[in-house]
Amino acid sequence: MPSRESPESAIDALLASGFSACEIDFEGGFWMGYPFAERFGELAAANDVVLSVHAPLAGFMGHLERGKKLNMAIGMLDHSAGIAKAARAELVVFHPGFLLGRTREQAIDSVCEQLAELRERLARKGRDVPFGIEVMGRVRELGSAEDVVEISRRLPWVRPVVDFAHMHATSDGAFTSVEPFAETLASLDSVLPAGAPFHIHFSDIQFANRNETRHLAYGEGTLRAEPLAEALARFRRPATVISEAPDAESTAAIARALGA
Repeated sequence: MPSRESPESAIDALLASGFSACEIDFEGGFWMGYPFAERFGELAAANDVVLSVHAPLAGFMGHLERGKKLNMAIGMLDHSAGIAKAARAELVVFHPGFLLGRTREQAIDSVCEQLAELRERLARKGRDVPFGIEVMGRVRELGSAEDVVEISRRLPWVRPVVDFAHMHATSDGAFTSVEPFAETLASLDSVLPAGAPFHIHFSDIQFANRNETRHLAYGEGTLRAEPLAEALARFRRPATVISEAPDAESTAAIARALGA
């Protein structure tokens, strides 16, 4: 969000910068109330700005124990869905959680079980919006592209969200040509509902030992947007690309490279 002052100032800032999408950022906690969300959603729809919501970082599923931490995560995702519903957002992005000493298969089973329970709660409240599960940037943790595709395959209301900076890190910098992008998009395309867009996070990235360390200004690392643009052109499916670059100049450069 370019401004938290008011819905009007936020939309004005988005339009002034030429943006047609915005991810409402709750990673660090909730700051937007329902009246703000409703008005922001109205203005975004009127100006063809696509919205999504990023849930707080602690809002993940697949907890080992049922107790305070799981209940807190459920509450965070519930509230994120409520804000998304009020703002007419396309989906709620959340993180997949952790292995916590389990096999990958056991962790995925746990995530899916707890997500299914969450869905029942949201449906009773009319908050059963699509969720997007994000590819993560640590090679030995839950959250590979294969993990999020499998979870999305089991739960049709959950969509894979690909973060190409994370994938560039965990592949030790392999995303330098069109094919890795195209192969990843093809795997996502196989589980996404008809008409649903690819939801993509993008920035340049610093990494070590196949783990992300920090986002970089565009051009300082080795990840580029032109191969992504060429890969996207192979699909009829639309795409929403959210820049996670640390500065406005980088975001503008990514947009130019994508032809946006």
